[in-house]
Amino acid sequence: MPLIGNRLYVANADAVVSYPYQTGDTVITAPATELVQLPAGVNHHWTKNLLASADGSKLYVSVGSNSNVGERGTEAEVGRAAIWEVDVKTGAHRLFGSGLRNPVGMAWDASGKTLWTVVNERDELGSDLVPDYLTSVKDGGFYGWPYSYYGQTVDVRVKPPRPDLVATALKPDYALGPHTASLGLASSTGNALGAPFASGMFIGQHGSWNRRPHSGYKVIFVPFQGSQPSGQPVDVLAGFLNEQGEALGRPVGVAVDTRGALLVADDVGNVIWRVSPKP
Repeated sequence: MPLIGNRLYVANADAVVSYPYQTGDTVITAPATELVQLPAGVNHHWTKNLLASADGSKLYVSVGSNSNVGERGTEAEVGRAAIWEVDVKTGAHRLFGSGLRNPVGMAWDASGKTLWTVVNERDELGSDLVPDYLTSVKDGGFYGWPYSYYGQTVDVRVKPPRPDLVATALKPDYALGPHTASLGLASSTGNALGAPFASGMFIGQHGSWNRRPHSGYKVIFVPFQGSQPSGQPVDVLAGFLNEQGEALGRPVGVAVDTRGALLVADDVGNVIWRVSPKP
């Protein structure tokens, strides 16, 4: 949900819509205005996320794939496994980045000029493949799905192969571990949690559903040096699994609020956690 001026834009499963909004409003009674339709129907990854450009002229929409590795055919994947760029005034759109199996969270870096995303990679190659990842998204860049992963590692399950596309596949910037289900992404810019979190990205990891042992189920921080990730991730919020491996909570979206605290949406605990500095 980005707010641009006095309109609140919402990503539905099948469209981007907007509503009039004034600061202080607690309910919406106006009907939705549709900006652009999104791929829908049979949905393997049905959620859609939004991020506004700094000047408010564009929206970036994440659209996940409709399958694990293209097993439903190419027609089911038209416009999917991609990030769209949408003109806010007209709804005109184009593919900004593609070959991204399920690019969920999106954020701008500290400069406000480079788009970053966290991507949920493919399943059914075992507990230790394929790593989910954090990457910058180059305009027009192709990131391999479904034909290859983590650059140009060919997935032999995909028929027919496309060596021509594999040759162009970009390698992601930073591996997050297999099956972490990293869904939320927020730049640390403006946070008040202290020097260790001055430059980097916060990531909400929903956690694995089919991995043993479990992975994810926490919020991490990836430090940046300059414009690139550098060093090991740091746990920010954990303890979401009990001793029996049952989920007490599952982090999803993350955001830095106006006072510099980190907000974390938890869709199992059904709460929003607020992580703030000690008094």
